Amino acid sequence: MSEKYNDPKLKIFALNSNKPLAQRIADEVGVSLGKTSVDRFSDGEIRINIEESIRGCHVFVIQSTSAPVNDNLMELLIMVDALRRASAATINVVIPYYGYARQDRKARSREPITAKLVANMLEKAGISRVVALDLHAAQIQGFFDVPVDHLMGAPLLADYFINHGIAENAVVVSPDHGGVSRARALAEFLKAPIAIIDKRRPRANVAEIMNIIGDVKGKRAIMIDDMIDTAGTITLGAQALMDAGATEVYASATHPVLSGPAIERISNSAIKQLIVTDSIQLPKEKQIDKIKQISVGPLIGDAIIRIHENRPVSPLFHNRFHGKE
Repeated sequence: MSEKYNDPKLKIFALNSNKPLAQRIADEVGVSLGKTSVDRFSDGEIRINIEESIRGCHVFVIQSTSAPVNDNLMELLIMVDALRRASAATINVVIPYYGYARQDRKARSREPITAKLVANMLEKAGISRVVALDLHAAQIQGFFDVPVDHLMGAPLLADYFINHGIAENAVVVSPDHGGVSRARALAEFLKAPIAIIDKRRPRANVAEIMNIIGDVKGKRAIMIDDMIDTAGTITLGAQALMDAGATEVYASATHPVLSGPAIERISNSAIKQLIVTDSIQLPKEKQIDKIKQISVGPLIGDAIIRIHENRPVSPLFHNRFHGKE
């Protein structure tokens, strides 16, 4: 643990979605995790008890709304209600992975905008602030009427690629047109060119590769996305890059959702290594040799300290993390 943080009014609590990450964040800040119990009634209803006083405290709750999404979301909502009723001064929810983020607009008639619904529920429960990491769509920040600190995973991924010599003779590849700004951000850190995979998606979770915009021949391709779910897009993209003459393909994403056939697809793909963060806790069966996790604990811990001390968080957005001020 880092040197103990000397403000007793700062509290960090962990719910069930990602306790290892919560512990890393607490260690980075230099505080012990708050004492709370999360259990269930026999019919599955969630029961939460905060086992220490938080009256007048500035509380940060760590909870990714990853699978099981609805259970983790309800845990967070119930925890926020408990904190509000226990007279916390501020309730800051740290959501490393924001579930339902892909439902951020009406793409077809009569569709819900569930990302906004989740924001409404959290605000109604009583949150004061949101700390999020690589939201699927940056405009989700505007779904909240409380402050949102939107942290970026690209600097951490860039450090990994640079420190392991992967950035040499590299081209950063966006798996679709929508991810170009994300690819450009990583490319700036790596001082590399970018390429784009032009694909047509006939239906959800099914991607058809069309062609590659940019030069990848003879280069090490680094694909980047915000999340990898069923891994169809990323594995088809990797094969297309190899077919176009890339020497090897690395993939990276902030959020390893990795549902359904994802692990099998990655294992059998042309991807040499997949680098992800620990925004979502990976069970043992998903911890394969091709997947490397790097921790966002130091990044989020630093953000929490800056927020608590009313210092700017923006340096964490723009600078390589290990080269921060």
